[in-house]
Amino acid sequence: MEKQHDNITKSPHVLLLPFPAQGHINPIIQFGKRLISKGVKTTLITTIFFLNSHFTNKTNNTSIEIEAISDGFDEGGEASADSPESYLKTFKEVGSRSLADLIKKLLSQGKTIDAIIYDPFMTWPLDVALEFGINGGSFFTQACGVNIIYYHVHKGLISLPLGPTTVSVPGLPPLERWETPSYVHNYGPYPGWSKTVFGQFANIDQARWVFTTSFYQFEKEVIDWMRKKWKLMAIGPTLPSMYLDKRLEDDKDYGFNLYQANHNKYTNWLNDKPKKSVVYVSFGSIAKLGHEQMEEIAWGLTDSDVNFLWVVRAEEEEKLPKEFVDKILTIKASCIKTIMKEERGVIARRNALKWKDLAKLAIDEGGSSDKDIDEFVYELTKA
Repeated sequence: MEKQHDNITKSPHVLLLPFPAQGHINPIIQFGKRLISKGVKTTLITTIFFLNSHFTNKTNNTSIEIEAISDGFDEGGEASADSPESYLKTFKEVGSRSLADLIKKLLSQGKTIDAIIYDPFMTWPLDVALEFGINGGSFFTQACGVNIIYYHVHKGLISLPLGPTTVSVPGLPPLERWETPSYVHNYGPYPGWSKTVFGQFANIDQARWVFTTSFYQFEKEVIDWMRKKWKLMAIGPTLPSMYLDKRLEDDKDYGFNLYQANHNKYTNWLNDKPKKSVVYVSFGSIAKLGHEQMEEIAWGLTDSDVNFLWVVRAEEEEKLPKEFVDKILTIKASCIKTIMKEERGVIARRNALKWKDLAKLAIDEGGSSDKDIDEFVYELTKA
């Protein structure tokens, strides 16, 4: 395929290609906002289904431009696929061609593309980018401690299923089986997603950059190890600026919402509760819990005897037990009570406040994450 022509007179232009799920879109959107604030033109690439069903002028409250490619399921998205494996396979086949067509279209319009930043749940965007002579950056939305475990599984350095011994990886203390990510210690139930999370590293050595939404002070031992292998840039936390450095004007939310939220209902409820008295529970936009798991969590929250806000997607609501009456989960309830009421919980909450302050410092002007973003922008402008 033809390479784009050099153009040093225009501002850098970056394409952002997240996996089409809310928890993957949010972080890369915040990164895009940071890039825009530093003079980099940013375009989000979503799927045709998401563009038609979720993205409107009302849902896009940012200055990020939007383009769309096909995942092969333009009418129904992932939900219309036979299985996660089928969706991912088709997305790779159709998406690769569709992304190449989009790149050709943008180049024919006289636009430059200086980098494609992609979610490694899909490794194929890097292959497409390199065919056009465009540098690619892998954008991880998980913590580095999780990534390093997945990497060692991918390289065959951790064998699955796990044995009885502890798991050891650079930068982390020895881990018990239950302390590893669920795809590792409960290997088998989700083969499609397991293959995806372990396969994130298939072509990572060809990426010009590797981005993580963590920040250096939080995981410095693991980040130091990863930086020996790749050009790792820790650019987190990727939250709206209002909750961090407040340098991005009017940045109060992510700006893209795939689900309809009733903000007034729960904010009014929260405002009515004492400070630091509410447990927040959410499993993201991909995870699906079984009926038994939903019941256990429900009973555990009830038995904890504390206020809680549990985010449950509409399609998961039918799994909730009809009545929260029997108190059966003393272990889970005890964990919540420990955090909310006991001395160990006081220490944990004190540590949380410490990391909150360090997170703000990292993304503020001159912080470690801000410097990594500046370095990336400098590389784009000098190219």
